[in-house]
Amino acid sequence: MTSVKIPADEAEARAIQDELRHHVVLDEFGPPPGRGLVTGVDVAYDDTRDLVAAAAVVLDAATLEVVEEATAVGHVSFPYVPGLLAFRELPTVLAALDALTAGPGLVVCDGYGLAHPRGFGLACHLGVVTGLPSIGVAKNPFTFTHDEPGSRRGDASALLAADGTEVGRALRTQDATKPVFVSVGHKVSLDNACAHVLALSPRFRIPETTRRADSLCRRALREAS
Repeated sequence: MTSVKIPADEAEARAIQDELRHHVVLDEFGPPPGRGLVTGVDVAYDDTRDLVAAAAVVLDAATLEVVEEATAVGHVSFPYVPGLLAFRELPTVLAALDALTAGPGLVVCDGYGLAHPRGFGLACHLGVVTGLPSIGVAKNPFTFTHDEPGSRRGDASALLAADGTEVGRALRTQDATKPVFVSVGHKVSLDNACAHVLALSPRFRIPETTRRADSLCRRALREAS
């Protein structure tokens, strides 16, 4: 079973990020869009019970049909600290991934990869500890600037860090809708990540991986005793 170290405090969490950041692989293209398996992961919280539920939903990349799904529910093991959310989410996400018998192929996280204030979002952290190719697809741009992309599906603009480095892209997945924000996690190029997101979003703004994982983790949380 894949595991992640739970830090004792913020300082240790930041030190772990600094160490693992050097293991992110950025020079691989990654699996081709529309082939093989792709897995969406997402989490939901119940703050009153201090619970977090994670879902992993495996799709056939060609048909977007569900191949397998798994959930895990656990207690939140790290406090809420902006920039360190992976330490709250990863233990339960990894438990859900470990429960799968298929794939999982490319992993699509509801969140960030390189487009993160410390350059090491959930998609990066998950990719490094599992060795899986991973990308982040977020609904909001967090702290980075971007020009508005064109209004047509497939139009994109660079998501820029303060020093002008491209850390992701604002990507229009449907005509005249708000873009999503794509960033590399591990072992996938940014061009390929965007191609995957478009392939996973034939009808809606949000990729099918995230839509299905979001629904499943919320159901798992409701059903948790």
